[in-house]
Amino acid sequence: MSCRSKLLAVLLLAGACLAERLVAAPLDAFGGLAGWKLTLPVDTPAKGVPDEIPESALPTFADPRCFHLDEAGRLVFRARCDGVTTRGSKYPRAELREMDGPREAAWNIADAKIRGLDLVFAVTHLPEAKPHVVCAQIHDASRDVLMVRLEGSKLLLERTGREDIVLDRKYVLGSAVAVRIEAGAGRIRVWHQDELRAEWAESAKGCYFKAGCYVQSNVAKGDRPDAYAEVRFARVVRR
Repeated sequence: MSCRSKLLAVLLLAGACLAERLVAAPLDAFGGLAGWKLTLPVDTPAKGVPDEIPESALPTFADPRCFHLDEAGRLVFRARCDGVTTRGSKYPRAELREMDGPREAAWNIADAKIRGLDLVFAVTHLPEAKPHVVCAQIHDASRDVLMVRLEGSKLLLERTGREDIVLDRKYVLGSAVAVRIEAGAGRIRVWHQDELRAEWAESAKGCYFKAGCYVQSNVAKGDRPDAYAEVRFARVVRR
């Protein structure tokens, strides 16, 4: 075999190994994502429209199009603007949804128990026409209670029925963001980069956490079908 052929063989092997890692790497560093299910921006013969990956399958699941580990061990969520949407939504998502055993989580913020979500993430790509993405939420039985949302370079804490709070006016794509959300005893608290940025009284039932990449654009907004948002998580911890 010539040197050129040997080099080509090595490169092909390396590419195959990387592809295998992207597709099949287990999620041990994320606790196998216990307590979550995953909604994808695609529709295949798998369960759900769009596809849903149950908690039991998440420890070894990956899809190189929209959900996998990168070389740094971060969890990559990607949603194209032409992706399949959930009922009642205009926008695609690759997003985790909190579970409570075999059932979907549905708690009351008035509960004495304080529930928390700790995240470290970086938004690494946005669509061009409408560069917006939601990275985390508390949702109740009918609406979002809060969203951590990037609009261009402005990172926001968006609160339904309340004034938005700007967490970072000059966010740079790829920069790490640490967010902690606590809810319980009738109140919500949100930390950004280890600083308490918001605390307010809240009343909502049927609540659950969400985290991932919920792109806020589609082809009708002027984006190309292959335009996408991407968010990479180094930490996803429920408490």
